[in-house]
Amino acid sequence: MDNLITKVELQKRNKNRVNIYVNEEFLFACSAEIIYRYNLKAGKNIDIPIIEKIIEEDNYIKCKNDSLRFMERSFKTEKQIYDKLLGKGYDNKTIEKVINSLKEYNLIDDSKYVEMYIKEKSKSEGKNKIKYSLLQKGIDENIVRQKLENMDSNIEAEALVKIAENKYNQLVKREEDKRKLYKKLGDFLIRKGYSFDDIKPILNKLINNNDW
Repeated sequence: MDNLITKVELQKRNKNRVNIYVNEEFLFACSAEIIYRYNLKAGKNIDIPIIEKIIEEDNYIKCKNDSLRFMERSFKTEKQIYDKLLGKGYDNKTIEKVINSLKEYNLIDDSKYVEMYIKEKSKSEGKNKIKYSLLQKGIDENIVRQKLENMDSNIEAEALVKIAENKYNQLVKREEDKRKLYKKLGDFLIRKGYSFDDIKPILNKLINNNDW
């Protein structure tokens, strides 16, 4: 049976890539450059094994280049890179091959990413919010938990006091009712990711004038 190209279709998300249909069925996706280089068009017979080998290598190179461009401005998680490449139309096999290559060169390291993220965010957010954000980025929960356990508690405590005092000074200008002030400040700090056990003594100090 002939392997007849029946349709060459530009991808909607990435106009530089096309979908190739052979005998009315989707066969593979590749860069538009391959189409022009090998004159692939509807109505033409192709040698599938040869074309697939060319396309596989081409996809890998372009996928890797896209991943490096995506990473050049900031460190990314494995899931962020995976989702980005998937959105560009690359297949799972090619993406996994690229990700494994990036890991070999330590260009992807979720453990290091978590350390950097915690160091940056611990100045303005509590553990709960940091944990949620990292899990949303696709980081393994065991990595997140381990790194948060090693988080400097003094830095977190100092940040909490500073954030609480700044917010209190804003709220007290327009709220005189202590109970409402207590609730508003407490809710704000919980949204920032701090636990109520850590928040309570600070609320008592700022609003009820209790000692630390």
